[in-house]
Amino acid sequence: MSSRIFQNVIIQMKDSVDRTVGVVDNQGYVIACSELVMIGSRLEDFRAIDFDNPYRPVTTAARTFCPLQSGSSRFDYVAFVEGSDKISGTICAVAAVAFNEAKNNYEEKHNKTAFVKNIISDNILPGDVYVRAKELHFSTDEARTVMVVRQMESEDISASEVIQALFPDRQKDFVININETDVVVVLSIGSSESYDEVFRIANEILDALKKELGARCVIGISTEARHLRDLADRYKEAQIAIDVGRIFDSEKNIVTYENLGLGRIIYQLPTTLCEMFLNEVFKKNPIETLDEDTLETINRFFENNLNVSETSRKLYVHRNTLVYRLEKIKKLTGLDLREFDHAIVFKVAMMVKQYLDSIGKLAH
Repeated sequence: MSSRIFQNVIIQMKDSVDRTVGVVDNQGYVIACSELVMIGSRLEDFRAIDFDNPYRPVTTAARTFCPLQSGSSRFDYVAFVEGSDKISGTICAVAAVAFNEAKNNYEEKHNKTAFVKNIISDNILPGDVYVRAKELHFSTDEARTVMVVRQMESEDISASEVIQALFPDRQKDFVININETDVVVVLSIGSSESYDEVFRIANEILDALKKELGARCVIGISTEARHLRDLADRYKEAQIAIDVGRIFDSEKNIVTYENLGLGRIIYQLPTTLCEMFLNEVFKKNPIETLDEDTLETINRFFENNLNVSETSRKLYVHRNTLVYRLEKIKKLTGLDLREFDHAIVFKVAMMVKQYLDSIGKLAH
């Protein structure tokens, strides 16, 4: 990690500095350098240095050294510059500042990501959230939403890297690899940022994964979290959105928790209760007695808001033909779909049957 961060800084400095600049570890081995051939070698003059003041450059006959900041009393890395004159000392001090800044920014970002992962995974006590957030200078009450990106047909560990590439400069958004199929995106949403923008980002993620990996994915989106401690619940919402969407809206590849409607309620019901409900609704004949054409008629009738004329037009049948079919359904089930209360019961029953069928498929 650190060698790559330091090397990026050196690349940016190389054109402005006319002498060799690099970083060694606490054993004197070069881990980053403007002269690539030196990487991996050991600087013999480093071992003779005594850093009595960690903020002041120290010189040898060939080089100037300056330790980088460390959380412990012992330094981990030291910047070095070729030469022992005053200019070398100035360059080394400036380089050390740049290396420290890059290292701290990376570590803070990395620690924040681990912190967020612990929150959504319920691996941190609520009281510790406040303490850790303060240590990391993390805003606790910023509006956020959670996305779960799930690969449906294949497993590619590169998915998190593809998604991370979409957030190169964002310090408030976090991409977290959960397992082989799921990647979580904790997205900061400003006060003026609507869910249209969240949908745009979700579509951008899907397009990138399709283009780069050929992966078919679905994304579950939670409701808004107003505090860090809410992220665990929002993570569960995003997971539920995917699971419920797979049952009741399988054609959608972006599903929001707040738009799940009845499906979310049915999903949380015990299967025994669902079976009892179906038996009570279809006392005369089980729902399996309805053939495909009849079920298609019912679905179209619901899609057209129980409007007989509009449904018959969409089905390309005469109005009287549709009325005849509805009467047939009434005789079979005891429910007249032209009556609002009966229609609601029938709609819920169909969704319950769909839910039980999905559980049966998973069990097999």
